Amino acid sequence: MAGFIEGVQRSQTVLFPERLEDRIGEDDLVRVVDLFVDELDLADLGFVRSISARTGRPGYHPAVLLKLFIYGYLNRIPSSRRLERESGRNVEVMWLIGRLVPDHKTIAEFRRTNGRAIRRTCAQFVELCRRIGVLKGETVAI
Repeated sequence: MAGFIEGVQRSQTVLFPERLEDRIGEDDLVRVVDLFVDELDLADLGFVRSISARTGRPGYHPAVLLKLFIYGYLNRIPSSRRLERESGRNVEVMWLIGRLVPDHKTIAEFRRTNGRAIRRTCAQFVELCRRIGVLKGETVAI
Protein backbone atom coordinates (compact mmCIF):
# COMPACT_ATOMS: atom_id res chain seq x y z
CA MET A 1 0.00 0.00 0.00
CA ALA A 2 2.31 2.65 -1.26
CA GLY A 3 1.65 6.18 -0.04
CA PHE A 4 0.18 5.11 3.34
CA ILE A 5 1.65 4.68 6.79
CA GLU A 6 2.25 0.98 7.24
CA GLY A 7 2.26 -1.08 10.41
CA VAL A 8 4.67 -3.82 11.37
CA GLN A 9 4.04 -7.33 10.09
CA ARG A 10 2.51 -9.45 12.86
CA SER A 11 5.03 -12.24 12.32
CA GLN A 12 8.00 -9.84 12.35
CA THR A 13 10.53 -10.49 15.08
CA VAL A 14 12.48 -7.56 16.43
CA LEU A 15 16.07 -7.34 17.51
CA PHE A 16 15.34 -4.97 20.38
CA PRO A 17 12.01 -5.80 22.04
CA GLU A 18 9.98 -2.94 23.45
CA ARG A 19 9.81 -2.55 27.19
CA LEU A 20 6.47 -2.13 28.95
CA GLU A 21 8.14 0.64 30.95
CA ASP A 22 8.37 2.70 27.74
CA ARG A 23 4.58 2.55 27.33
CA ILE A 24 3.67 3.92 30.77
CA GLY A 25 3.89 7.68 31.30
CA GLU A 26 5.71 9.17 34.27
CA ASP A 27 2.47 10.65 35.64
CA ASP A 28 0.25 7.66 34.84
CA LEU A 29 -2.15 6.61 37.62
CA VAL A 30 -0.96 2.99 37.50
CA ARG A 31 2.35 4.19 38.96
CA VAL A 32 0.46 5.61 41.95
CA VAL A 33 -1.42 2.33 42.43
CA ASP A 34 1.83 0.37 42.18
CA LEU A 35 3.67 2.49 44.76
CA PHE A 36 0.67 2.63 47.07
CA VAL A 37 0.18 -1.14 47.23
CA ASP A 38 3.93 -1.82 47.54
CA GLU A 39 4.04 0.35 50.68
CA LEU A 40 1.18 -1.46 52.45
CA ASP A 41 1.57 -4.02 55.21
CA LEU A 42 -0.89 -6.56 53.81
CA ALA A 43 -0.76 -8.88 56.82
CA ASP A 44 -1.57 -5.96 59.14
CA LEU A 45 -4.53 -4.99 56.94
CA GLY A 46 -5.89 -8.55 57.19
CA PHE A 47 -5.21 -9.98 53.75
CA VAL A 48 -5.41 -13.76 53.62
CA ARG A 49 -2.28 -15.59 52.45
CA SER A 50 -0.04 -12.56 52.71
CA ILE A 51 2.70 -15.01 53.74
CA SER A 52 3.37 -17.84 51.32
CA ALA A 53 2.70 -21.43 52.30
CA ARG A 54 5.63 -23.83 52.67
CA THR A 55 3.96 -26.59 50.68
CA GLY A 56 1.66 -26.86 47.70
CA ARG A 57 1.49 -24.89 44.49
CA PRO A 58 2.52 -21.24 44.90
CA GLY A 59 -0.32 -18.74 44.62
CA TYR A 60 -0.46 -15.14 43.49
CA HIS A 61 0.82 -12.60 45.97
CA PRO A 62 -2.09 -10.59 47.40
CA ALA A 63 -0.36 -7.35 46.31
CA VAL A 64 -0.64 -8.42 42.65
CA LEU A 65 -4.35 -9.14 42.94
CA LEU A 66 -4.95 -5.98 44.96
CA LYS A 67 -3.25 -3.87 42.28
CA LEU A 68 -5.46 -5.51 39.66
CA PHE A 69 -8.54 -4.97 41.79
CA ILE A 70 -7.82 -1.26 42.41
CA TYR A 71 -7.01 -0.73 38.73
CA GLY A 72 -10.33 -2.33 37.80
CA TYR A 73 -12.33 -0.02 40.01
CA LEU A 74 -10.46 3.08 38.91
CA ASN A 75 -11.25 2.18 35.30
CA ARG A 76 -14.79 0.86 35.85
CA ILE A 77 -13.89 -2.77 35.29
CA PRO A 78 -15.47 -4.58 38.26
CA SER A 79 -15.98 -7.97 36.58
CA SER A 80 -13.51 -10.74 37.36
CA ARG A 81 -13.80 -12.06 33.82
CA ARG A 82 -13.08 -8.64 32.32
CA LEU A 83 -10.11 -8.16 34.64
CA GLU A 84 -8.77 -11.51 33.45
CA ARG A 85 -9.14 -10.35 29.83
CA GLU A 86 -7.48 -6.99 30.55
CA SER A 87 -4.52 -8.81 32.13
CA GLY A 88 -3.73 -10.37 28.78
CA ARG A 89 -4.27 -7.37 26.51
CA ASN A 90 -4.02 -4.08 28.42
CA VAL A 91 -0.47 -2.68 28.51
CA GLU A 92 -1.10 -0.75 31.75
CA VAL A 93 -2.30 -3.90 33.51
CA MET A 94 0.59 -5.93 32.09
CA TRP A 95 3.01 -3.36 33.50
CA LEU A 96 1.20 -3.17 36.83
CA ILE A 97 1.12 -6.90 37.58
CA GLY A 98 4.23 -8.04 35.72
CA ARG A 99 2.48 -9.73 32.78
CA LEU A 100 0.73 -12.20 35.05
CA VAL A 101 -2.73 -13.33 33.95
CA PRO A 102 -4.72 -14.65 36.91
CA ASP A 103 -7.95 -16.41 35.97
CA HIS A 104 -11.36 -15.00 36.88
CA LYS A 105 -11.92 -17.58 39.61
CA THR A 106 -8.73 -16.52 41.37
CA ILE A 107 -9.73 -12.85 41.15
CA ALA A 108 -13.24 -13.57 42.44
CA GLU A 109 -11.93 -15.72 45.30
CA PHE A 110 -9.48 -12.97 46.30
CA ARG A 111 -12.36 -10.48 46.41
CA ARG A 112 -14.55 -12.86 48.42
CA THR A 113 -11.94 -13.81 51.03
CA ASN A 114 -10.47 -10.32 51.48
CA GLY A 115 -13.54 -8.07 51.36
CA ARG A 116 -12.93 -6.27 54.64
CA ALA A 117 -9.21 -5.73 53.96
CA ILE A 118 -9.98 -4.45 50.46
CA ARG A 119 -12.46 -1.91 51.85
CA ARG A 120 -9.88 -0.68 54.39
CA THR A 121 -7.25 -0.41 51.67
CA CYS A 122 -9.56 1.44 49.30
CA ALA A 123 -10.40 3.94 52.04
CA GLN A 124 -6.67 4.57 52.53
CA PHE A 125 -6.22 4.96 48.76
CA VAL A 126 -9.02 7.53 48.54
CA GLU A 127 -7.44 9.47 51.40
CA LEU A 128 -4.07 9.40 49.64
CA CYS A 129 -5.66 10.65 46.40
CA ARG A 130 -7.29 13.52 48.29
CA ARG A 131 -3.99 14.48 49.93
CA ILE A 132 -2.05 14.57 46.66
CA GLY A 133 -4.83 16.47 44.90
CA VAL A 134 -5.88 13.81 42.41
CA LEU A 135 -9.35 13.51 43.91
CA LYS A 136 -11.38 16.59 44.70
CA GLY A 137 -14.93 15.23 45.02
CA GLU A 138 -16.92 15.29 48.24
CA THR A 139 -18.33 11.78 47.88
CA VAL A 140 -16.50 8.67 46.73
CA ALA A 141 -18.14 5.27 46.34
CA ILE A 142 -16.12 2.06 46.14
